[in-house]
This record gives sequence, C-alpha cells and structure tokens, in this order.
Amino acid sequence: MKEFLIQRYRPDPAGPAIHPTRLRVDDDGRIVQTDRHAESMFGYTSVDLTGQPVQRVLASRQDDPFAPAHRHYLDNGQTVLVTFRHKDGFFFTASLGLRMEVRDSDRAANAAIAFKDSSEMDSRLLTLAEQGAGFGLWELNLPTNEISWSDGMYRLLELRPGTELSPEQALFYCQTGQNRVRALFRRCMRTGQSFSLELVMTTGRQHVQRVTLAGRALKNGGRVQKLGGVMVNHSEAMRHDHARQQAQRILEATASATPDLVVAVDINLNLLHFNTPWAAQFSSAFSQEPRPGDNLKVLLSDFPNERRLIERLWQRAFDREHFVAQMPLNRQGEGLPVYEFHFQDIRSTQGEVIGAVHVAKDISNRIQHNGSGDYRMRHDPITGLMNRRSFVEHLERAIKHKRKRQSVDGLLFVDLDSFQQFNETAGSGTCDRYLRELAAILGLRVRNRDALARLSGDTFALFIENCPEPRARKLAEEIREQIAQFQFKWQGRQLKTTASGGLLILDKDAPEPAEQLLTQAADLCHTAKTSGRNRIHTAHAVAGELVNNGSDHQLEQLLQALDNGELILEFQNLKPVASVTWGDHIEILCRVPGTGEHDAPLTPDQFLPIAERFDLAKRLDRQVIRQTLDFLGQHRLLEPRLKYCGFNLSLATVLDDTFADFMEQVLAHSPFQARCFCLEIRESHATQYPDEVAVLCDALHRVGCRVALEGAGASVESYSLAANLPVDIIKLDRRIMNDLASDPVQQIMVDALHRIAEAAGKETVATFIESDETLRKVRTLGIHFGQGYRLSRPRPLTELKPAAVNLSTGRIGG
Repeated sequence: MKEFLIQRYRPDPAGPAIHPTRLRVDDDGRIVQTDRHAESMFGYTSVDLTGQPVQRVLASRQDDPFAPAHRHYLDNGQTVLVTFRHKDGFFFTASLGLRMEVRDSDRAANAAIAFKDSSEMDSRLLTLAEQGAGFGLWELNLPTNEISWSDGMYRLLELRPGTELSPEQALFYCQTGQNRVRALFRRCMRTGQSFSLELVMTTGRQHVQRVTLAGRALKNGGRVQKLGGVMVNHSEAMRHDHARQQAQRILEATASATPDLVVAVDINLNLLHFNTPWAAQFSSAFSQEPRPGDNLKVLLSDFPNERRLIERLWQRAFDREHFVAQMPLNRQGEGLPVYEFHFQDIRSTQGEVIGAVHVAKDISNRIQHNGSGDYRMRHDPITGLMNRRSFVEHLERAIKHKRKRQSVDGLLFVDLDSFQQFNETAGSGTCDRYLRELAAILGLRVRNRDALARLSGDTFALFIENCPEPRARKLAEEIREQIAQFQFKWQGRQLKTTASGGLLILDKDAPEPAEQLLTQAADLCHTAKTSGRNRIHTAHAVAGELVNNGSDHQLEQLLQALDNGELILEFQNLKPVASVTWGDHIEILCRVPGTGEHDAPLTPDQFLPIAERFDLAKRLDRQVIRQTLDFLGQHRLLEPRLKYCGFNLSLATVLDDTFADFMEQVLAHSPFQARCFCLEIRESHATQYPDEVAVLCDALHRVGCRVALEGAGASVESYSLAANLPVDIIKLDRRIMNDLASDPVQQIMVDALHRIAEAAGKETVATFIESDETLRKVRTLGIHFGQGYRLSRPRPLTELKPAAVNLSTGRIGG
C-alpha cells in the first residue's frame, strides 16, 4: 500500500483554497482511503472513491503513480507532476509525493483488543506511562507510617530515586497548604473519604511545579490499612495558561492602543475579540452593542444588505491568506468615511483556517488632503472605485508595458440593464447605496492585480491583466451572474437587475489607444443589449482602421440573416480515396445573403471577422446547425445514406460550456443518428486550449457526435494532438497539401500523421485536393478520404436529395 500527498501545482488565485489531500492506494491500484479534502480536490467524496481504481481520477495511463517513470523519483523522496481529471470533466496538474509505503503482504491479517488485569502488566509499562503523562504513585502504610513512592514521584520532585524521606520531609516540598494536606490525610484515615487537592510544589532543584494530589483509602478486612494515590504534574498546562493570558493581555493592550478598527471572528462569524473603536463604530452604524461570543449574522439580521457584504468579506479572508480592500462605510446620518481593510486568516497548529482578523484604518483625511484633492479627482465619490480618467491612464500604462510581457489581457465593459427604473422608483440616494454595495461585492470577485472602475452612472469597466481567454470569459460570466443575483432591500422591496457586457480580448495585435479599446468594448456591450440583455459578448480587439472598413453594412447583412434564419447553406462532398465506402459524406459551408438586389452574398473571409468582432460567431455556428437539421428533417429519405455531416466550429463555440447541451437538445428531435454529425475543431484552437478542447470532445462523445481535428499538420504539436486528443477524424491542413505531389518532405509528414492516426484508431481526410497528381499521391499514402475541387465543388444544400426511384405506384426520392 502507498500513501500519496497530492497538491495543486498552480492553484487559481481567484478561486477557493484547495487543501492538499492524502490518497491511499493498495498494491492492486485501488483506492482504500482518502481524507476529507478529496472532494474539493477531485469532486468525488471519500465514499465515491473508496474501492475504485486510481485511474478514475487520472487523466491518462502515463500519469499512473505506479508507472516505472514515476517510481524512481517517488522512491527517492521527490515529487512528480501528474495530470488529474476532475469529476466535472476538466483537467488539472498537481504535484504527487510518496508519504508512506507498506507492502500489503506485510500488514497484519487481523487484530483484536482484550482486557488484561493491571497486575499482569509489565512494570516497564508503568514507568513509561509515568514518564509520558507526568505523574507518580504513592502509598502510605498506616501501621508502620512508611511512604513508598514510584519512580514518577522522585522524577516529579527532581530527586534521586531511592532518596530516604520521612512524611514530614516530604511535606517540606509543599510550599502552601501543608496543614490542608495533613487534614485531608487524617480525614481519609478516619472516614475512608477520597480527596483531591491542587498544590504548588518546590522541587529539589528549586523549580516551581503545579500539581494535583489525589488519594483514597485502601481497606483490608473492612479496616483502612493503607492510603494510596497519585500526584499529577500540571505545570505545562499552567505555563500554557499563563502564556495565553499574557498573549490576551498583549492583544488587548495592542488593540486598545490604536484608533483603528480591530476585530477577530471564527469561521462561523462569532466574535472572538474586538477593540473599543470597532465596537463604537458598529454601535453607531447598527445601534447595537456587540459582545464577545455574539454572531455577526445574528447582529445584522435587520440589515440584510450590509450582512451579505460583510459575509462575503470574511469569506474571502477565510479562502485567502490575506488581502487588502478599500471601501467607504455608510454610517447612519453621517458622511462616508473611506476605510482601508487589512484581512488576515487565523490558522491552527495543523494549518487549518479557524478564523480571521481585520484591521481597518480610516483614511478619509488622508484622501481629502492628499495631493490637493488628487484622490477625489481620480476616484468615484460614491463607490470609491477608479473613475474614467484614472482607469484610462491605468489602461494606457498596461498596454504600453504589454509589448514587453507578451501576455493576453481582457477588458470588460459592463452596463446595468434597466437601472433608470431604480432612480424613478427609489430615488438617487438609494441608488447610490445600491451602487456602493454592488461595487464592494464586485471588488471581492476580481483579483488584486486587476483594475475595477465606475465610468459613469450605471457603467463599470474591469481590466483583467495577464489572464488566458477561457479564464477571462469565465470571470466575465461570474460577474454577470453576481450582478443578477445581487439583491438590495429597500422599504420591504428588492431592487434587482441584470447586466450586459462586452469582453474585449487584448492579444499581441491589440491597438494601443485606450479610448479606442473602450469604444470597441462598449460596442460589444451594445450588441449584447440589443441581442436580449443579461449576456456577455466577447471578441478580440482589432486595429482602428479595420473597425469601420465597410463593416457596418456587412454587419447589418449578417444580423438580418441570423434574425430571419436565412443563411445560404452549401455542402462539399468528402470522397473515399483508399477504399470504397457507401453513403454521403459532406461538410456544411455557409454564405450570408445580401440585403438588396445588387448585394452579393458575403463569403466567409468577409463575414467571419465581423462575426468574431461582434461576438456573433457562436450564434452563427448554432444557426448553421439549426438550418441544416431543419433541411434534413424535411428530407428523411436521406437518413440511410448520410454517413458524415461536418460543421466547422469557431473559437467562441469551442470555449462555450453549453454547446454540448445545445447539440443534445437539437438532435433529440432529429430522425438522424447523432453519430452522423461531426464537429470540426481547428488545430490552432486545440493547441492554444488543449484542456478545454479535451473536455468538449468528451462532452460531444457523450451526446453521440464525432469530433474532427481540422488543419492538422500546421505545427509540430499536430503529431501529439493526433495521438492523444480524443477526436475521431484527422483533417490535414491546406499548407501541408499544397506541394504534396512534388515535395518529399511533405509526403513524409503526411505519411507520419496518417500512421499516427491509424494507430490511434482514427480516420484521415486530405483536404484541398486540386489536381490528379495530388489525388494519386493521397491514394498511394492510404489516406481514407479526400476533399477538394478535384473531387467535388461546393453545391447548394438544396441539391442534396435522395436518389430517385421510379415505381409503378409513383416516384420516390429525387
């Protein structure tokens, strides 16, 4: 059996804290025991994992801790990096170390506990007990007036074992209570009543010890013949108690010496300690006198808005080791002092979080006099966040330094939906309180490195620094959901609204002017509002000269086609080139119709940049699938012949967690089997987001669809993806096909990809076959399918008809 310690390699700084977990695995590779942190690490409870093979939580067999590649490092006390699979389907990397190893054959077959009389115990066990527990045994023989001691008594009084002492000499070491001891001994001899007394003893080496002396009568034949008992040393507990009292006095003195607000709570928000300034501020704000032991949630039960905010602040303190926040506090009938909060968690000796403390400093005066009102000029007076001027300067500095760090950033523009109704209903004062508490809650969601600002009345902006696109999308959705869930109680009513947003991904090609970026993000937010509100639209930033390069009219064409479901669909056949395969194999292509008689349909190179620019790519993908399934539903005779129907997916769809659910819904009403449909993912997207693509592949496989890797061969990662990515079909990239007939290097690369795909049980498709020479070479290499103008040109989907059969009763198909 092996016991492993597993710890997240790179935990999410914005997410909840995930503690290391212990996993015990027997020699057969089955999990026999986990600790209580396994559920937060893997998503499975201890009951779910016990008895299961360890492969259940591993990403692949290469990650097996019993593999020879890992065994050498683990046996030498080193850790290895292993990829695990969470219950929710995503993958994560963790460090794995060996804590204990015992062969299963070395473990006892069975064990039992039985009672054994103390007289039969080995005397050495009594000596060990006395040493470990700090006690000693004594016995007084009444007829001879002799006292016998165990080794523990001599050790407790720091005397040499065997030192001759009389009872009076023994009492000499008792500095206080000698008369009380004599009285208790006499009463016990006379009545047989037991006794227990706390004493302060001075040892032979002049050390002060606090002990408990306990005794009882030992009768023989109904008469008291002996007294016996035990002396227990409590000095260590006394020192701990003294240290605790001293620490408590130091804490109280420190907290009382500062005008800052100091308060400590446990994980249930019970008050552990607070100073007078905090109690005064709390009493002023909520008209209640707090006492140690009170629960904050109970004290604030009549203030639901403030209670929710305070709960989130403390919860963040429990989840993170420490953090700093600045926000104004609303005192009834007073102004809005701005406080700087320093939160720090409190941990036990085992490292578990048992509470937290915060120190809040009133920085209102510093802000008012700092730089002749510079703070007020750079911060919003209601929420305390950055204002537009300060945010633009921050954004410009970040973009200027972006060229050096080559990272991906995000710019989120958020506008509250229907917020004007709040002003009309509740008034501006209540709306200010709503915005202030909403800003505080949003500030808890964002990371320390990010910048949150209030640009205008109900508009916020967030700069997300150095964050991959999937994480930025997830953070934007979390903020949208947080705004939708936020409730502000006012006069027995709940003020609640949603938000629309535009998320602009800033990669290496992003323009530098901050105002231009804000404009693009605002355009995305406007698109989200016009598309139905309560949603986030995402796109990559583009250079200024490309933003309005005739795109307004093309955007109108695209929106009209999407709104009316009038996309022009075409199909291109995939032909078997290495063997005969019956049935139709097609890939769906798309065009956007013109809005007027003289408007030509838009080609993909025209409308795809616009779709990505205004975050319409995900909607476009779904519309193509819907229209295709509607057409196929009207031609059910195609069902026996249709073997493959492929759809290209955009990056927005690949990163969409709900796409697999959408496919399951639309296919539930289709007469065609889900296996007929194949979703094609670009190799560049799989290289950039391997974990997200792997999760999507698994989800689509559960629905029953197939998945293709489109554009394989464009990079060196193609070979690894073709072997390990859970796809069914490998489609070769155009660049690797261009000179296939004449370039031997290209031939070797195609042959290698084909062999890897075949070994992994996948089919291959050669794209862009434009000549007979390329077709012959593809056949020679054994590629399964071919696609290109040499084999079939794109045709309108309406020409895809079942074969016509003339019968005496009439014509079928056609």
